[in-house]
Amino acid sequence: MQWTLVIPVKPLARAKSRLSDTAADGLRPGLALAFAQDTVAAALACPAVKDVAVVTDDSLAGRELGTLGAHIVSDEPRGGLNAALAHAASVVRAARPESAVAALNADLPALRPLELARVLDAAAEFPRAFLPDAAAIGTTLLAAREGTELQPAFGTDSRARHRASGAAELVLDSVDSVRQDVDTGADLRAALTLGVGPRTAAQAARLLIPWQ
Repeated sequence: MQWTLVIPVKPLARAKSRLSDTAADGLRPGLALAFAQDTVAAALACPAVKDVAVVTDDSLAGRELGTLGAHIVSDEPRGGLNAALAHAASVVRAARPESAVAALNADLPALRPLELARVLDAAAEFPRAFLPDAAAIGTTLLAAREGTELQPAFGTDSRARHRASGAAELVLDSVDSVRQDVDTGADLRAALTLGVGPRTAAQAARLLIPWQ
């Protein structure tokens, strides 16, 4: 099964505020963009991925991620993360109703294409499925097969919310790179230990607080 991934990117100026203990204000937008670039590049290299749609109203993010090969969808609802994801999924399916669609976090800088393929192959066994994050509280991927609505419920305690919505929880070993999103300095250190993409590595080298 080939998937279309929907990846949300918020305005870079407001991104990653919880990294303030690790990255200065002037560095966080560049770090957030690097996360998204490395995530999109890895996703596009995944054999289970047909294409990637990035939903964003940030002009710089749209331009840079479009250069990598992502389709850019404007955040027309401007109603928050879940509204943006539902809108992007509807745009994808308006063009290709048969598409299998998965929402993927934009802050997975250590993402490995083959690990993502394992997750998507497992998700294909269910109408809707999700992968919890490394903290086992949130969600990094929510998948919906053809004919099934995505019904995103990201945000606080999204693992419990997606499970309550009827989505199957994927329990997989050796997919750490798909689970390791980055919200805090500790998350960033964990991602760096896994091995991040080149853009994140270059931005991490500029941090005021050493990560090694």
